[in-house]
Amino acid sequence: MKKNDIDTIIEANRSALNSVIALRRTVHTITLLESPLIKQHGITLTQFGVLEILYNKGDLRIQDLIDKMLTTSGNMTVVIKNMIRDGLITRQPNPLDKRACLISLTDKGRAFIETILPDHYQNVGRIFSVLTDEEQDLLVSLLKKFKNLS
Repeated sequence: MKKNDIDTIIEANRSALNSVIALRRTVHTITLLESPLIKQHGITLTQFGVLEILYNKGDLRIQDLIDKMLTTSGNMTVVIKNMIRDGLITRQPNPLDKRACLISLTDKGRAFIETILPDHYQNVGRIFSVLTDEEQDLLVSLLKKFKNLS
């Protein structure tokens, strides 16, 4: 494909390309603002995500965690192994499906996430305070439109 053809495609999709760039930069900025609080507790963002999801959703199959966290099974296997080692979660056979395992918070994991969540939620509130409540609702509504694409 020639440069002129590519330039034409870029121009035809300029708004979409600018939107992708803005979205990626925003996600990067939010991650940078979230990370220090999580890391000061000695865990990774992925480990925090597992703890938060299990705390809010209850016991889950590994595949459900992977789907909710948008991560790969290889990465999640390592994360789960390390968190079991650290006594934050357990892995037990799923009584409803012997082929699957359920991941659960331990008492230690529950206590640990409960020490982090208040500061985390306040931090998220500070990050999003650049938007009004109405703008935040609109943002959520707009972003949900992408859900049906996959």
